[in-house]
Amino acid sequence: MVASSGAIDVALLVPLRGPAGIFGPSCELCARLAAEEVNAGAGVLGREIRLITVDGGAPPHQVADEIDLLVSGGAVDAVVGWHISAVREVVAPRIAGRVPYVYTALYEGGERAPWVFLTGETPARQLRPALRWFHTELGVRRWAIVGDDYVWPRRSAAEVRSYLAELGGTLTDEIYVRLGTGDFGGVLGRLRATPCDAVLMLLVGDDAVAFNRQYGAAGIDALRFSPLMEENMLLATGSGGTRGLFAAAGYFAALPTAAGLDFDARYHHRFGIRAPMLNSLGESCYEGVRLLAELLRRAGELSARRMLEVSEGLGYDGPRGSVQVRARHLEQRMFLAVADDLRFDVIADL
Repeated sequence: MVASSGAIDVALLVPLRGPAGIFGPSCELCARLAAEEVNAGAGVLGREIRLITVDGGAPPHQVADEIDLLVSGGAVDAVVGWHISAVREVVAPRIAGRVPYVYTALYEGGERAPWVFLTGETPARQLRPALRWFHTELGVRRWAIVGDDYVWPRRSAAEVRSYLAELGGTLTDEIYVRLGTGDFGGVLGRLRATPCDAVLMLLVGDDAVAFNRQYGAAGIDALRFSPLMEENMLLATGSGGTRGLFAAAGYFAALPTAAGLDFDARYHHRFGIRAPMLNSLGESCYEGVRLLAELLRRAGELSARRMLEVSEGLGYDGPRGSVQVRARHLEQRMFLAVADDLRFDVIADL
C-alpha cells in the first residue's frame, strides 16, 4: 500500500436512483476495485485515490450544484463516472477546467470541453459498424427507433440516419418517450403498424427493461438492437423478453479474452459471487478510474490542462484489452452480442 501524503479525492458520479439506478451498484464496485488496485501499488503521485460517491441519478442541475460545491470547496480533485448526457452537459461547464473530468458513459459524441476525457463508446465506433453488420449478415434494411427523449438518443438518431443512407437502408419511424416511462402500449401499437426489420433501442436502464418485457409479450417479430443493454438489464427483462435481442459494447461479462476473464476473476474474488453483475457500464467506471490514474502519472500533477497536453497517444491494457487515447476519447475494440436467454453470447468483433 502506498504511503499517502494526502489522498486524491475523486467524486464518483454514478446513478443511485432513476432508470439508470439498476446498474449503479456495479458502477460503484468496479470503480472501487480500480482504486484499490491503484492504491495497492505505487498509488498516483505518491498518494492514494479515495472515492466519494455522488448520486448521478438526481436531476441534472441538482447534480451540477453538488459537484460545483465539492470542487469549489476543494473537497474533490477530480470527477469520474457514468451518468446520462443530460447530466454531463450541465456538469462539464460548472467544472470549467478546475479539475479533470473523466466521463465513462457511451454517448452521442461531440464533447469539446478540453478538461473532459471520455472512455465510452460513440456512434461512429459502435452504431455505425453494428448497422453495417446487420445489413450485411442479416439483410436488415428497415429500422425503427425507440428512445428516451433527451440528448443521447436524439443526437444518436441523427447519426443513424446518415449511416443508413450510406447503406441504402431506411428509417421507418422514430418514437421518443419521457425518461422513466414504464408503459409502452402506445409505442408497441405504432411498431405493429411500422414495416421494419429491426428496432434500435435508445432506452436507459429500467425503461429498456419495461420495453423488452412488453415487446416480448406483444409477439412482434422485428429484431431489437441496443448500444445500452447490459447484464443486469438482461436479467431483469426475463426470458420472455430476450429473444432476438442484440447489443454492442466495448466490454461484456462473457467476453472470452484473457483480459476480460482476468477482470471477472479479480472482481468476484474481491466482492464475492453474489456481487452485482459485471457489465459494460460498471466496467466503464473501472476504466475511468484507471484512465485518471494513467493521465495523472503521465502529467505528473493534478492539472486538467497538463493532462490534456500529455494525453494524446496514452495507452494501457485493461479489461477491454489494449486501449489508447485519441482526441480525449478512448479508442477500443467493439463487440456485438446476442441474448441467449439471460446471458449474452459475443458473436462478432466489430
